[in-house]
Amino acid sequence: MIRVLAIDDEPLALRQLAAYIQKIPFLELVGSCRSALEARNIMQQEMVDAIFCDINMPDLSGMDFVRQLAVRPLIVFTTAYSEYAVEGYKVDAVDYLLKPFGLNDFQRAANKVKERFELMSRQDSPAQDQESAPGSMNAKDNQSANSDDTLFVKSDYRVVRIQTSDIRYVEGMSEYLRLYLDSQPRPIITLLSMKKLEERLPSQFMRIHRSYIVNLNKIQEVSKNRVILDADTSLPIGELYKEQFNDYLNTKFLGK
Repeated sequence: MIRVLAIDDEPLALRQLAAYIQKIPFLELVGSCRSALEARNIMQQEMVDAIFCDINMPDLSGMDFVRQLAVRPLIVFTTAYSEYAVEGYKVDAVDYLLKPFGLNDFQRAANKVKERFELMSRQDSPAQDQESAPGSMNAKDNQSANSDDTLFVKSDYRVVRIQTSDIRYVEGMSEYLRLYLDSQPRPIITLLSMKKLEERLPSQFMRIHRSYIVNLNKIQEVSKNRVILDADTSLPIGELYKEQFNDYLNTKFLGK
């Protein structure tokens, strides 16, 4: 499913836009916003793959909002003014819908979003990601590339500094990652592949599942095929990664 945010300051137009999104089987509506500022708040908490955004809005126009995003989802602009079409393509918009538009027009735009989304997903396919399977990471090379404890990631309209020692675990969600930190109640969401992040993390991090990287220093218990970080957080250990994780345990295990 492609997670979509609808933005329009006109209530009727926003309801129509949301209704169209809900009619398309491969789209999932994650929020409807009447301003770019409201959309920004949602994007700090939710993963958004695509935005259908009106251009003419008070406070902050849709065009300026998109320009400010450090990590841009797929963009489809909606507006009643055709002169904005060229500006839309300057920010690499997938499509441009001229109001009033019907469901057929919307379907065509949605199909373009789907094509672009699938192309991006193929570029970060599981087959490529298998290169990060156990044994593929050279810990020495990894440490030399990270002589300090600092990473910078793009999250929505910000570039955020993260201390790697603050990361508890990382969850992969399609082409997005959620970085769970000790210092923040909500995860940081960034458009990045597991493989690229794994290459940059220091040696105390280990891939234990196709969808999870864990900070080994944060593990409190190991129970069957799960690692337990606290009373509310446990992560699965995937079959592909079990041998490597068990080897790590054996180096730390005391007793018979």
